Amino acid sequence: MLFTLIFRNAFRHRLRTLLTITGLTVAILAFGLLSTVISAWYAGAEGASGARLITRNAISLIFPLPLNYREKIRQIDGVRSVSLANWFGGVYKEPKNFFPQFAVEPESYLGIYTEYRLTDEERREFLHDRKGCIVGAKLARTYGFKVGDTITLQGRIFPGNWDFVIRGIYTGRDAKTDVSQMLFHWDYLNETLKQRSPGRANAVGVYIAEIAEQGRAAEISRAIDAQFRNSNAETLTETDRAFQLGFVSRTESIVVAIRIVSYLVIFIILAVMANTMAMTVRERSAEYATLKALGFGPAFLVLLIYGESLAIAAIGGGIGIAATFPAAAAFAKTLGKFFPVFEVSNTTVALQVLWALAVGLVSAFFPARRAARVKIVDGLRSIG
Repeated sequence: MLFTLIFRNAFRHRLRTLLTITGLTVAILAFGLLSTVISAWYAGAEGASGARLITRNAISLIFPLPLNYREKIRQIDGVRSVSLANWFGGVYKEPKNFFPQFAVEPESYLGIYTEYRLTDEERREFLHDRKGCIVGAKLARTYGFKVGDTITLQGRIFPGNWDFVIRGIYTGRDAKTDVSQMLFHWDYLNETLKQRSPGRANAVGVYIAEIAEQGRAAEISRAIDAQFRNSNAETLTETDRAFQLGFVSRTESIVVAIRIVSYLVIFIILAVMANTMAMTVRERSAEYATLKALGFGPAFLVLLIYGESLAIAAIGGGIGIAATFPAAAAFAKTLGKFFPVFEVSNTTVALQVLWALAVGLVSAFFPARRAARVKIVDGLRSIG
């Protein structure tokens, strides 16, 4: 009987209730999408391994490092293996078709980045073809790439047309793995540069070192940088996570703004919900007085009002949470190239549930308090 009464009370003014539910649905949906955007912003750092160190030029990432640094880094105590990578920065067919491309030393790079999964045949074909490349599964879906396709990139950092043959499509070990990149042979880039721009050859963007013990990351980083101190190209070594966070920090103000907006949306719907419940209590003062006259105590009235508020919050919040997943999928399809990993996390869903519950509880507090304190005479006086 109690649940039936709560449900009927909640929908006594259907239009007002439906508008409140709609507002709550939009608020919870918006909060979920904005939280997912923030999570996607940090996805690269969260998926980074603590056993990888990135060494770059201490002045700026745009300045290269000499090729002979590789062996010197390999000799540092605690370094298990070393690879290298260059950011390529080309476009596919037209400027809008931009995606991350890296020239790498294939065997050592794939040995360090074990989260990139290839079949044995794809790995073998990629290693043996100097003009071969591999692309992530998301990238392949976006542009319709297939194994065996020849693609041409227009170089921006390294001018000219560059032809590649797709030898594999890699998948990720888990949902946080970036599967929107293209990897190709650093030797192909270097040998071509020797012919086109000899002065730019034998230069490396970053070195990636795999270490045996994560606990020694700071110690090994200092040892690597000390090795090249006072040289023509001093280095800055940091963990893969710190390296990724360095890019995020450049747009930290945007992330903060998005976070503020997400909480502002919740605050606004809280005010709307509280107003709805306040109007409900004012309109039913006579009913609550009658219930008191019949022997129902203040606790019963509080239970009715909280139940109604939580019912509305549960319906609106549930619809908002359910709508978050298709909305996120549509968002990822439209703007997915800007966010390599864009998935609604369990943490986001949990926060949506908590905020919907909080809105239901907080918005009912003052109306329930007023109903509990209403005097029978004052309430009955409002009849008519």
